[in-house]
Amino acid sequence: MPLSPRLEVASQSFNINASFLKQSLAGLNAEDWCKRPNDHCNNLCWLVGHLTWSRTMILKRLGAEWTTPWMQSYARGTKCVESPESPTSQELTEAWSETCGRLNSALESASEELLNTPASKPGPPSADGMLSGTINFMALHETYHVGQVAYVRSFLGHAGAMG
Repeated sequence: MPLSPRLEVASQSFNINASFLKQSLAGLNAEDWCKRPNDHCNNLCWLVGHLTWSRTMILKRLGAEWTTPWMQSYARGTKCVESPESPTSQELTEAWSETCGRLNSALESASEELLNTPASKPGPPSADGMLSGTINFMALHETYHVGQVAYVRSFLGHAGAMG
């Protein structure tokens, strides 16, 4: 099934975000992943975990649910904490990569009927009141957090990820 025109910009944004995130994480060490600019900011572990969690929420809405045992640690409203149960940076990037392929497939498989499903309440904003609007908002949400990852990279003293 071809991608719905209502999701074309979101799909492009998700793919660009995946590329930017990969660039932003390149060359970082395990210590970098755990540093925070201050006590009010999240570290890279939390940001990548949250981005991955966010994609799993989209997958769930599209009927392609996928998760990991630690995913809820990065849900909306959770705090950035380190614990022995926290996934490694490698586990986080592997889970992120898994959601990339799954999300592309789920978006391409989404029927117009599914996209016309009323947006869940409470839930993320939806400009059209339907699932299609929620997915488009989630692309914007993801872009916001990918920008935060790029900022933390610069805070850590690394060259900018995008030039």
